[in-house]
Amino acid sequence: MPSTDARIDAYIAKSAGFAQPILAHLRQLVHKACPEVTETVKWSMPFFEYNGSPLCNMAAFKQHCSFGFWNASQMKDANSKLQVKERGAMGNFDRITSVKDLPSDKMMLAYIKEAVTLIEKGVKKPAAKKAPKPELPVPPELTAALKKNKKAQATFEAFSPSHRREYIEWITEAKTDATRDKRLATTVEWLTEGKSRMWKYEK
Repeated sequence: MPSTDARIDAYIAKSAGFAQPILAHLRQLVHKACPEVTETVKWSMPFFEYNGSPLCNMAAFKQHCSFGFWNASQMKDANSKLQVKERGAMGNFDRITSVKDLPSDKMMLAYIKEAVTLIEKGVKKPAAKKAPKPELPVPPELTAALKKNKKAQATFEAFSPSHRREYIEWITEAKTDATRDKRLATTVEWLTEGKSRMWKYEK
């Protein structure tokens, strides 16, 4: 007997009429390709897991359904059917409005089995890359101070954006003019010595 979750039964039952046969068909294919799969609900969507790892998921919307593999970016996609980067909807098969929009059952079973194999091999979904923080503008007072001290200026310009950001934020976040002037003087002093803002904590 397949391991099913009553919440997915309810999800399919309350979906739009066109979506119900699509979701039921996808569910059947997943269980056929991987009898050991377990069902759950994450982010309000039906999810299928294998050995405790996400395998694939499906969802129903007002006018279409979606189906996607957790490790899609790691799959070989020999049939060039998976949409990983450029797609018009969530999932890997764009907007699914009927069972006919899906690849053949044979192809779908092959995809699901490939996704299962990736989990068995311990392949993990690559972590999303964090976008680098934009470089902050150098406050005029720091620019003026650095022009008077070439060594400090050279150190500052050679620093990575993150190191420059530490000094810039330290100066611009000062609550009073006196505090800002003091931090500015300390910044120039430390830069002259080739020190980063957090040099005291560096090993």
